[in-house]
Amino acid sequence: METAPDDILNPLSGEVVAAFSRRFIVATPAGELACQVRGRRLQVVCGDRVEVRRAGDGGVIERVFPRTTLLYRSDAFRSKAIAANASQVAVVVAACPSFSPELVQRCLLAAEEQGMASLIVLNKADLPETAGARARLDLMARIGYRVVTLSAQSDATLLLPCLQGHTTLLIGQSGMGKSTLVNALCPDAGVATGAYSEALDSGRHTTTHTRLHRLGPDTALIDSPGLQEFALQHLDDAALARAFIEFRPFLGQCRFRDCRHAGEPGCRLDAALAAGDIDPARLKLYQTLRRLRQNAAQRL
Repeated sequence: METAPDDILNPLSGEVVAAFSRRFIVATPAGELACQVRGRRLQVVCGDRVEVRRAGDGGVIERVFPRTTLLYRSDAFRSKAIAANASQVAVVVAACPSFSPELVQRCLLAAEEQGMASLIVLNKADLPETAGARARLDLMARIGYRVVTLSAQSDATLLLPCLQGHTTLLIGQSGMGKSTLVNALCPDAGVATGAYSEALDSGRHTTTHTRLHRLGPDTALIDSPGLQEFALQHLDDAALARAFIEFRPFLGQCRFRDCRHAGEPGCRLDAALAAGDIDPARLKLYQTLRRLRQNAAQRL
């Protein structure tokens, strides 16, 4: 009687290197496998480390190993997981099309909540509008976030020292040049790129799935589709406040334990604001995000 091959009887461990809704590509010691998920309750995203069992020419993901990080966004109605086990987020922006500084901050807040390192990549440095774009990032630079200015089309190697030893998730609005950056750093990636619309001041959506690209044994890039919004409804008040790194020295020092940091007597953040230790725009953003979350909770 013939026996089944070991790789059918015994599961393989691997890493999800591409995610297409409910279809995945998993890199295993035996090569890459096109996989589906067993059942609908198992959530799988790019970067996950998984257990796979062969099924025909492909495989079935049967288990997801514990994650170190999970970056996701959520509004009042649903959550969208983006990538797992990334140790760093790089928010890619450019002068054209214009970018939203608030969206940049929201991405960084999500990274902070997961304990991930982060930086901002100002791409298309050859454009004459880049100086103005850099000025729009001054607040984040003053807080302490790294801003790397480069042109992916001419020299993307300036970013390599920041990537070494990390699995870095590239995230940002459409049209910022994420795909061009990936192609420059990973010549075999072959990621589709597209021009942006000057009339609409927006990029065209070219990346349709999340993909992990290896730069070395301990270094990788995760390319993600462009986005136009980034909600943070999953962060409660305490987690949201702590995600603002400049707030941290003052948290827990307010007169009232349940202080909302919205003008209450003895609010330590108000005192820090008056002393110039935090920027008014950042406190306003915190209050806006907190209000959005509470309003959404009341509607449910």
